[in-house]
Amino acid sequence: MSILKTNDLGKTYRKGRIDIPALREVTFDMPQGELLALVGKSGSGKSTLLNLIGGLDRPSKGSILFEGRDLGGMSRQEMALHRRFSVGMIFQSFNLVTTRNALENVELALAFGGLPRRKRRQRAEELLEGVGLAGRLTHRPDELSGGETQRVAIARALANKPRMLLADEPTGNLDSETAGEIIALLRQLNREQELSVILVTHDLETAQAVAGRIIRLKDGRIEQITQNTPAP
Repeated sequence: MSILKTNDLGKTYRKGRIDIPALREVTFDMPQGELLALVGKSGSGKSTLLNLIGGLDRPSKGSILFEGRDLGGMSRQEMALHRRFSVGMIFQSFNLVTTRNALENVELALAFGGLPRRKRRQRAEELLEGVGLAGRLTHRPDELSGGETQRVAIARALANKPRMLLADEPTGNLDSETAGEIIALLRQLNREQELSVILVTHDLETAQAVAGRIIRLKDGRIEQITQNTPAP
């Protein structure tokens, strides 16, 4: 069963009197439970595609279906619900609230998801323990390492039980050893929870290590789609 399907998907931005195409004629199908990598240089359209899947932007042409529902035709409220419950987003820059500790950052996402206050603390603790941060619950982002901070961001992304994780260069600000740990965690979530994952990276080696399929983007178009056998 497909969780995501795009057909002739395009996105054009207007700058003054000039139309700038960021994504052109993108068509692919993603089965439920796949770990898919989007690979390409800066400006290839990776983040634009991720923003469309995540409901942060709308397509200029074509269609994008998430679990059979057309994201381009959703109302603003429906798009907000999609962002809140259907997908969990992980960013290179973490995007945590710096004045709140790890537990409070995850609790905030749970509050937006409507979980009653009395249940938030337990759920947040479980999520943070699940990403290996049982002993760092009360630490703020500036008291955590880069890898720990990204683990908090992953726990927050999982807060409202999304069906898909969207990871936009999640290891871009990390050293190679820590990056490997974060990639391994994403792979573990994909395997153990059958969670669909789209990993955006400029690093082909990283994509080949974990993804079952790799989509290479160039100048806003799909250059190549390859099947891949990840390392054990």
